[in-house]
Amino acid sequence: MEIQQSRRLRFSYKNATIVLTILNALFLLRGFLPFASTRTKLSLNHPNSVDLKYIKESEEMRLAMQPLELIKRVREIEQEAYAEPEVDQQKEAKQTAALDLSKRLKDFRSLNDAANFKALEEWRKRKMERARLREQEKNETSASQA
Repeated sequence: MEIQQSRRLRFSYKNATIVLTILNALFLLRGFLPFASTRTKLSLNHPNSVDLKYIKESEEMRLAMQPLELIKRVREIEQEAYAEPEVDQQKEAKQTAALDLSKRLKDFRSLNDAANFKALEEWRKRKMERARLREQEKNETSASQA
């Protein structure tokens, strides 16, 4: 019984944790040390024909799965999307300029019409005044002659 108890003491949680920690450390060091397995390094650097065939097949499958037509169409749509705002902006700028010019012409006409109307009224007043003065002069000359 004492032997079984001593075995239980040897395999306590504390001892198991220490053993696992040491094994983990050794496993991690194995990857960093230069004497790591050369077989793994060789297989990565120089793949054999089976590996090359597998790589080629994988690459062909990946390329076959790409939706090339869809990608082309998406690029075309993106180019159209970038091209259209410039045209819209140019049209919008032209329309804005045209509206501004039209408004300025209307304002100019209305100001011009107002100025013309005022000038016309002044001309009429002067004309009427001259006509009235001539009439008075006629009346005065005819009255002085008679």
